[in-house]
Amino acid sequence: MPGILAFVLLLGSGTAHAVQVGEVEIRGLDEAMTENVRVSLSLVDAVGKDVPGRRLGYMIREAEDQTREALEPFGYYSPDIRVERTRSDGAVSVTVTVDPGEPVRVRNRDIAIIGAGGDDRYLRQDLGAFAPSRGAVFDHSVYEASKARISRRLAERGYFDADFSARRVAVTRAERAADIELVWTSGERYNMGPVTFAQTPKSIVNDDLLEKLIYWQEGEYYHQGRLDRLRTSLTRLDYFSGIDINPQPENAVADRRVPVDVTLTPAKRKVQTAGISYGTDSGAGIRLGEERRYVNRRGHKALWQLDYAQRRKTLTLQYRIPAFAWLDGWYTVSLQAADEQTDYIDTRRVELVGSRSGQYNEHINLIASMHVLRERWAYVEENGDDPDAVPDYRYATFSYPSLRAEYVDVDDRIFPTRGIGGNVVLRGGVEGVGSDASFAQIHARASWYHGIGERNRLIVRGELGHTYTNALVDMPPSLRFYAGGDRSIRGYDWREVGPQLGNFALGAKNVVTGSVEFEHYFENSFGVAGFVDSGSAFDGDNPDFHTGVGIGVRWRSPVGPLRFDIARGLDDPDSPFTLHLDIGSAF
Repeated sequence: MPGILAFVLLLGSGTAHAVQVGEVEIRGLDEAMTENVRVSLSLVDAVGKDVPGRRLGYMIREAEDQTREALEPFGYYSPDIRVERTRSDGAVSVTVTVDPGEPVRVRNRDIAIIGAGGDDRYLRQDLGAFAPSRGAVFDHSVYEASKARISRRLAERGYFDADFSARRVAVTRAERAADIELVWTSGERYNMGPVTFAQTPKSIVNDDLLEKLIYWQEGEYYHQGRLDRLRTSLTRLDYFSGIDINPQPENAVADRRVPVDVTLTPAKRKVQTAGISYGTDSGAGIRLGEERRYVNRRGHKALWQLDYAQRRKTLTLQYRIPAFAWLDGWYTVSLQAADEQTDYIDTRRVELVGSRSGQYNEHINLIASMHVLRERWAYVEENGDDPDAVPDYRYATFSYPSLRAEYVDVDDRIFPTRGIGGNVVLRGGVEGVGSDASFAQIHARASWYHGIGERNRLIVRGELGHTYTNALVDMPPSLRFYAGGDRSIRGYDWREVGPQLGNFALGAKNVVTGSVEFEHYFENSFGVAGFVDSGSAFDGDNPDFHTGVGIGVRWRSPVGPLRFDIARGLDDPDSPFTLHLDIGSAF
């Protein structure tokens, strides 16, 4: 009683005495409701401040009403609220204890679309999925999200004149019931109108090339998805740095045809790259390249890339022509020449590839190609210790078709935290029909990403490859499988795992590898990782599995993820530690 009397006297003293507001504690609610109450309390804004006693008394009296209002969006209209205050060390702390009670539930729903949209099966599906359902807690955020989703879908499907003819929610507190009446009048559906392209500040490709990306006919029904697909197709061309697609229903012409203005800003014509490299086998080197996004007004592309190291050199030339028949994609011709002079192999390779790619859907890209390969190789181990010995070169010529399917369904191609991606390659040749041996190959890779909380990521990776042939000895090194190194089995050097000549890999008919990796990121862009890799490259039916474990450092750099790992193989007690550096996005 004396404490309460002192507090009353303190409040009654008006502005003459200031009181410091201490901690404000909220009890009895889940995290979301607690946070909403906290941001609604004027007391919280005064924590740590000196306020007049009269002002503090007002805020404490208001705390109950503010808490009650903060709980209504969650469907709780009749909570039991108790506000208590304590004084300690010259500060007043407040505890708000809440029993939310029974929530208000949806009793009746009248949700409909009147007009042409009422017969739209997709909109009917949206109406059927409207939440909250009958009997569910009347959560305001769920209700508003469902209402906004249908309004947005009406606009996306071309019902630009849609508006509410009824919009009412009646809450009966005594019965803990909510009655929803929500009716749209859709009006008539609009149609696709003329599409106009404007390239500014200058035109770089012919408009008739871009018009081939319009897969619908003028006068067909309007759907935002058509324009989204057009945006995706324009983005894949990589001609433009800015793409602005602006439908104009207010300027609709006869038959409610909506004109569409597409404004395009050209990207930089040349993309030049340069860098340095170092590999244990290849030695020090430089990497140079240049791509021309558009060679001429027909939208052709060209690039060259040179990777020139002490013991490994590769030159690639490529020319691409846009293709729109059947599937959006590219006709590509590429020529690659490679020379490798390492401690275990002396090889040269020239390969000519002609291909046609096509984007089958949002997630699948298909590539059909024809390869002509000429390769020469010799294993240094076979020459003995005589440095002047003439290598016993082997030669191979292979002409073969190849089919490749790429699948990517992730939330972010640079740094995925959800989804799966991978590819499957089928290729094969016939002896006497452009190839020195008959063979068929299948090679598949896949990666699965799963975010755990906000700062953790689980990555599971797998690889499987098999060669059908009775003449492996005639297969050149570039058509064999290897294991070990980055993105394979860390803890082992590049191509270390598998059949060997001396201490050097020969390549194998089959490969199987797998990896499980866990990453944790701190508040900034740095993180740490732990992983286990296992697998083998082998010829027979019994793979000799090798397993490596390790830890690593991760950095989400401006140019893409950087991964630095240290790992060790478990199959030999004397295995050394290996270092692995990988830069770039997963896809």
